[in-house]
Amino acid sequence: MPQELLLLLALIFAIGLAAVVTILGLVNVLSGSDDVAERIQTYAAIREESLRGGRNRGRARLISWRTQLNSMLSMLTSEELNLRLLSANWPITETEYILIRIGGLLGGFALGWLFFGSILPGVGLSIILFLLPEVLLRRSIYTRRLRFEKQLVDVLVLIKGAVSAGVSFLQALDLVVQEMKPPASEEFRRVRREVALGLPLSQALNNLHARMQNDDLFLLITAVNINTQVGGNLLTMLEAVTHTIRERIRLFGEVRALTAMQRYSGYMLTLLPFVTAAILFVLNPGYIGTLFQRGPLLCIPIGALILVILGNITIRMMARVEV
Repeated sequence: MPQELLLLLALIFAIGLAAVVTILGLVNVLSGSDDVAERIQTYAAIREESLRGGRNRGRARLISWRTQLNSMLSMLTSEELNLRLLSANWPITETEYILIRIGGLLGGFALGWLFFGSILPGVGLSIILFLLPEVLLRRSIYTRRLRFEKQLVDVLVLIKGAVSAGVSFLQALDLVVQEMKPPASEEFRRVRREVALGLPLSQALNNLHARMQNDDLFLLITAVNINTQVGGNLLTMLEAVTHTIRERIRLFGEVRALTAMQRYSGYMLTLLPFVTAAILFVLNPGYIGTLFQRGPLLCIPIGALILVILGNITIRMMARVEV
């Protein structure tokens, strides 16, 4: 009996810890700000209204606690993870991302064990919750880079028009920040901030390419860097780069049209098990319901769900075309 009580207390503690870590991470995601000036102002000066307002004082305490937590767990961070979070434009730090995954791991194991009365469902649920942030991060990075790629031609046209009007390249970037929608405006705003903070333009553009990982953007950055180092007619180089990128996008669209059947086959194969299970629930609930009862049979639907997700990811990777 004492061992069962200790086990129950340990599970309650794990659930509480996972819930706190997950809630704090979600609060940082929803309320986090990517405004560099606001972050610098937080550490550089204390505004007068923050001393009077209780809400601002609470926010200042939250920022202070967040800073201390990130400082204590800085050994868990890495430059690669930081770059990926910047690519997805998630307003959380590497430490908070890792804590969210650990919280999902512990919380999933505890919830699965308590609700299903077995270790195996807890292990399966903990694996799913541990991998879910990574899947969402990869998806966010992919969709954001795809949106940036679709905006790149418009960005080039806007920069070319501004340069032909007689403004400098940096002033043309300001125009892009004002006229374009995210993610292009966000990324070029970050370039302008890095340059304003003293980073060379070439390094700021290379950082942009590291976040976006776009071959067309690499052509633009190479042209600008060559023009900065050796001189030349920037407008002519921008026209040549714009024409090349337009042809690449046209070719990429044709290839995606040819591989559309494979992508939609992956969607159909992913949805087919769920549709079949729903039909069986309607026709014969007792037959399919035995798979979801407590016991070893519960591993079958959990394993099937994991394999379906892995199969969908594999098919999407096989159908992905890089031009």
